[in-house]
Amino acid sequence: MKAYLSGIAITLSLIAAPAPAADRGAANEAVAMVKKAVALAKAEGKDKMMAAISDPANKDFHDRDLYIYVYDLNGVALAHGNNPKLVGKPLIGMKDGEGKAMIKEMVDVAKAKGSGWVDFKWPNPVTKAVEQKSGYIEKVDDYLIGSGIYK
Repeated sequence: MKAYLSGIAITLSLIAAPAPAADRGAANEAVAMVKKAVALAKAEGKDKMMAAISDPANKDFHDRDLYIYVYDLNGVALAHGNNPKLVGKPLIGMKDGEGKAMIKEMVDVAKAKGSGWVDFKWPNPVTKAVEQKSGYIEKVDDYLIGSGIYK
């Protein structure tokens, strides 16, 4: 009887389990995507890289909730794999729902360290909900390339 009840408990816990982690990008995948975009920019130029990340059919730069964004060091969006309406806009002062100026923080990290992580709230393209996000960025010349994971 005890084994039977344990089996039921396990079955119920599986039914109530959240979506598998595989449905979300992982930190190592976000870093790898950024590094792929950096390599493309260095090998074929910034314009070719930005065209590739702006193409939603390009699976190298669009995978589940992972995508690439590019900002210059003044916080102007140069490319955005999930929201092309942001391109060309100065977003240095944009704040998330908790008042965090995340683009400014990304620029500051890029200038000070060359790469790193920034935590903020951002709409998840899969769930459409505003969720906690950790963005990984790397500085390339006078701009930064980033991607991030939703938590």
